Amino acid sequence: MNKKLFASTGLLILIIVAFNLVSNEFHARFDLTEDHEYTLSDATTDLLDNLEDPVTIKAYFSQNLPPDIAKTRQDFQEMLIEYANRSDGKVVYEFINPGEKESIEQEANKNGIRTVMINVREKDQMKQQKAFMGALVLLGSDQEVIPFIEPGAAMEYALSTAIKKLSVKEKPVIAFLQGHGEPSLNEMIEAKENLNILYTTQEVKLSDSTDIPANAKTLVIIRPTDSIPTTHFQKIENFISKGGRVMVAINRVDGNFQYASGNAVSTGLEKWLQAKGVEVEDNFVLDTKCGSVTMQQQTSFGMLQQQIQFPYIPVVARFANHPTVKGLESVILQFASSIKYTGDTTRRFIPLAFSSEQSSSAKAPVYFDIQKRWTQNDFPESGLIMAAAVEGKLAGSTRSKMVVIGDGDFPINGSGEQVRKLNPDNVNLLVNGIDWLSDDTGLIELRTKGAVSRPIAQLEDTTKVILKYTNFLLPILLAIGYGIYRAQRNKMKRYQWMSETW
Repeated sequence: MNKKLFASTGLLILIIVAFNLVSNEFHARFDLTEDHEYTLSDATTDLLDNLEDPVTIKAYFSQNLPPDIAKTRQDFQEMLIEYANRSDGKVVYEFINPGEKESIEQEANKNGIRTVMINVREKDQMKQQKAFMGALVLLGSDQEVIPFIEPGAAMEYALSTAIKKLSVKEKPVIAFLQGHGEPSLNEMIEAKENLNILYTTQEVKLSDSTDIPANAKTLVIIRPTDSIPTTHFQKIENFISKGGRVMVAINRVDGNFQYASGNAVSTGLEKWLQAKGVEVEDNFVLDTKCGSVTMQQQTSFGMLQQQIQFPYIPVVARFANHPTVKGLESVILQFASSIKYTGDTTRRFIPLAFSSEQSSSAKAPVYFDIQKRWTQNDFPESGLIMAAAVEGKLAGSTRSKMVVIGDGDFPINGSGEQVRKLNPDNVNLLVNGIDWLSDDTGLIELRTKGAVSRPIAQLEDTTKVILKYTNFLLPILLAIGYGIYRAQRNKMKRYQWMSETW
């Protein structure tokens, strides 16, 4: 009996050891996350399959990090294993702890790895600890830095774009139209920084002797304020007819807080779009999900600043299932207009972003009543389109693509003292749109790939109360129920034994 037990135990141990060796060799795992967070995308696998030269990744991560942050290190390491396996060894990596030596910490700082301060609980006290969580990607004599790998962020996008930036010989050109009141690239610094990872951005000012560059992949038209000449539209038509793509962010209306009024804007761009079957209406979209404005109110104690919800600043949280808006959670628009399709079936119209279930529209001109008490009756509409894509023959016989957004200010940081930091998804909307138009590799799918935060704060109060008491009472009720079941079962057994004995 003992020999048989020992043999079975030994066989079980051998099976476990063999399974671990095979798992370590092939690194197989199942990804059950909603966004397939731990599965390499087709874009990444294509990139790794086409690598010609070896890539070295130096991951600078501190040791003894809190468990929630240490998980980022583990996730990044597992991702690097996937990269190495998929590339047949062309991707090699090493983990370096900058805390071991001062010289290593200096090396990390020199390479552009950002030092971050994290909160660590020690002996019931909270203290701050210096940490490193970044990586350096090397290909030949070139290098690209990932200064900080944020927990829950899109790690695959950061790593794949760094590798692509080093391995691509010539970047596609993205042309930004100028000369009609459009903002310069320096006024869209966040979008420019994101785009320069994969593209070459340049400003283009059209004239009789200047055309859109032949090597430009996409033309971007952001918020023109002056009239655009017919000859310039002809040059845009020629660009599209040769396979060029276009992205348009248009202000069809504009608001003036000083005069508390809003009026229609006309530059000729709206007529050109209408000829393509895309009508950006001269109205203001109003939404119950909106931003706020600061209003000064006179009180007995002086001037008091008060934040007031302003429906003319819709916060978009409803998006289509499309690469341009996939993964976006909220985009803040200011004085946006609705879009409708008036073309035929030869082109494909794709709505991208919508107003909430309680929204409405107001045709320009309008008067802004800041102190108005809004009711549900003021928002009878739902799902107004504020961004859309069009595919098909837009000019000539060549198929092309275009993205239109009914607000021209959403990607602009401004200049001088007016510089503002944008909501992250505002930048993502612009860059994703340009990616969808310009990049055929599929890296756009990775930009917003990561752990999506869905905090309980987003639930209704009633739902939170139900969950709270369910979590508290359910284990107790289960224990009591099981106890009653056991008691009844034992009672039935006693009756059975007594009857048998009798």
